[in-house]
Amino acid sequence: MSHAPHLQEKVRQLSDKPGVYLMKDRLGRILYVGKAKALRKRVSSYFTPSRRSLHSPKIRALVDLIADFEIIEVKSEPEALLLEGRLIKQWRPKYNTDFVDDKRFLQVRVDLKETLPRFRLTRVRKDHRSRYFGPFAHSSLLRRTLAQMRRQFGVLLADATPQRLPDGRWRLYDDVRQEIYGHENEITVEAYRTRVDAACAFLDGKSREWLENLTTEMQAAAAAHRFEKAAELRDIVFALQKTLEKTRRFERDHPTIRPDEDALTSLQTALGLPAIPEHMECFDISHISGTFVVASMVHFSDGRPDKARYRRFKIKSFIGNDDFRAMEEVVGRHYRRLRDEGKAMPQLIVIDGGKGQIGAALKAFYAIEVEPPALIGLAKKHETIIFADERAPLNLGLTHPGLQLLQRLRDEAHRFANTFNADLRSRKIRESILDDFPGLGPVRRTALLDHFGTIERLRAASVTALTDVPGIGPKMALALKNFLQRDPAAADQVP
Repeated sequence: MSHAPHLQEKVRQLSDKPGVYLMKDRLGRILYVGKAKALRKRVSSYFTPSRRSLHSPKIRALVDLIADFEIIEVKSEPEALLLEGRLIKQWRPKYNTDFVDDKRFLQVRVDLKETLPRFRLTRVRKDHRSRYFGPFAHSSLLRRTLAQMRRQFGVLLADATPQRLPDGRWRLYDDVRQEIYGHENEITVEAYRTRVDAACAFLDGKSREWLENLTTEMQAAAAAHRFEKAAELRDIVFALQKTLEKTRRFERDHPTIRPDEDALTSLQTALGLPAIPEHMECFDISHISGTFVVASMVHFSDGRPDKARYRRFKIKSFIGNDDFRAMEEVVGRHYRRLRDEGKAMPQLIVIDGGKGQIGAALKAFYAIEVEPPALIGLAKKHETIIFADERAPLNLGLTHPGLQLLQRLRDEAHRFANTFNADLRSRKIRESILDDFPGLGPVRRTALLDHFGTIERLRAASVTALTDVPGIGPKMALALKNFLQRDPAAADQVP
């Protein structure tokens, strides 16, 4: 097929500078984007009749459709390579089949419809309800990263088979020491979702770190005139950029409990802190009418829960209902330990309460002779921020990202303290019921609870099943069965 004279004339007017050319059909649609070290020499090769027999069938079909072309001159061949990639990404021309699609590389998929979302490897995008990370060119590195995430965040991978427990919680792995050492293996759905959010944030950051590294490597290859390698890296870079753009859109459409990106900066400004509070700790006291008094301390790193640093406290210095004394005790114990171990203090300490609780915390710091970090209270009734110095109380708007971060921190401390309190009460109930059964010592009492797990299962067990527990003979099993069936309502009461 011969081309119109205006195309031949247009080619003759081209320079020998490097650049990018865009081939178009008669409707102005872009068919192909290419780069050239010398534009006139490269573009003219498409319209030279003697070279037609050297073209592949695909190129001959392309040439037959060309009705016009555009060129963009650049300063260097590496710049032409980068511009070519951007234009291919933008226009997705039909004949640029060398551009690598996402599906050729491994991605990480997290299906948020699952009760316990897992982190899986995939090459195909299945649905819009899942989050995807990648693509990643180095599969071995990606697999090592997932194994690291399992240990660091306590999440599930594709090969896990979690088991639902009778109390509604889940056992994640059979061998917790090997899979998620350092994390609780039996967990609620809500607590596991917090782990998933933290792992997704980590993987998102890892994606952006790899993008920066790949871009640097691509530019270095182009500058060294290793254009085949640079083109390969370019394809990966643009595919990864596209995925990150989709991730940002996903997060707008499917917000998670993670804080907004400006929450820490907003909080620093609102509280007048000297630095961004990358590490924050919050204390809460939990009790029921003065009994089962416990405390919790939760730690947020970069605005997200850092559960490896969570702490739970039983009150040791007194018996009774005194939130101020309890707060003084646990704050003193925690920061005395940090002082003695030479560990860094957080940039911000948050107390669930007002002036009285803050005063108790300050008293603890004075007692251990440590200068306290920034210290505030969060009074729940009106979400009022109380300062430890002479500043007036502060009320931020309920949509303020800094306040929302403080609320997440405070609510997490409250949840953690209440969970500990409930565990102690449940344990005390079990122990008190069996304490009332004559002739049952601590060894056999522990054996029964370990074997059946709960009082409900113990009460439902047959006499034969009771004798399966070491130290429980037929006579004692029958007496225990009658004892537990005698007054079930009384057995459920808190002593």
